Amino acid sequence: VQLQASGGGLVQAGGSLRLSCAGSGTIFSCNVMGWYRQVPGMQRELVATISGAGTNYADSVKGRFTISRDNGKNAVSLQMNNLKPEDTAVYYCHCQSRLKVDYWGQGTQVTVSS
Repeated sequence: VQLQASGGGLVQAGGSLRLSCAGSGTIFSCNVMGWYRQVPGMQRELVATISGAGTNYADSVKGRFTISRDNGKNAVSLQMNNLKPEDTAVYYCHCQSRLKVDYWGQGTQVTVSS
């Protein structure tokens, strides 16, 4: 499966961005989809996930970010509001199949200026 992410960019603190990710090239369904982010020199960290069991958010983004998924499609979005400089990172789309195979998008840069 190929995951194509879009929607990153430069925004001032307090602003909003919406990230989108669409999967192609497969007939299977992602069991879990989500967003992770990584800052140079740091480990990739979970931002939010969505599955049949519900949604899960990192404490640092709760109340500011909302993850959603197109029903029946391997597509996921992340609405990011009230962005902070510490949200600056490369954001990666993620899909995990029912066989627990992980797929990653190419990453999209989000930069929040103070």
